[in-house]
Amino acid sequence: MKLTNRSKVVVNKEMTLAEKLYLPAILSGMGITIKHFFKKKPTIQYPEQKRDFSFIYRGKHVLKRDEEGRENCTACGLCAVSCPAEAISIVAGERKPGEEKLYREEKYAKSYEINMLRCIFCGLCEEACPKDAIYLTEELAPANYDRSNFIYGKDKLVQPLGTSAHPKTYKPYKK
Repeated sequence: MKLTNRSKVVVNKEMTLAEKLYLPAILSGMGITIKHFFKKKPTIQYPEQKRDFSFIYRGKHVLKRDEEGRENCTACGLCAVSCPAEAISIVAGERKPGEEKLYREEKYAKSYEINMLRCIFCGLCEEACPKDAIYLTEELAPANYDRSNFIYGKDKLVQPLGTSAHPKTYKPYKK
């Protein structure tokens, strides 16, 4: 009884001497390799040529400041909760008298760290932030040999004073 009409008859034929030596397989592999010698190379010469990135590229994180130079982050923790890789950790602190020029709200991020080795650059932290405090820029995250240098604290994340208020130069794609 046949269940389908896709059955095949298996033939156990004897291999020839050339097939036993794998000559046809080796020659076909060499033919593919030789073909690739004459194709255009996808390699770019990095320092001289820059690679064009997609307009939705997500790079290095930045904690934004407002027009007066105060940090936007209020340590609400929504970015840390929305991070699927659990790469963000925040410790909240309360603003003291005289620190009104440093922080916008009563609560601020005393410590804000992103483990860049865990980060998957998904952008969910950016979407979850109600204060538009965190952005993923178009800047490449730098390489390093020491694992401890991949934990970015506020010293590496906070936007320097005097830079533009919007580090993001592209708009997210919306239908």
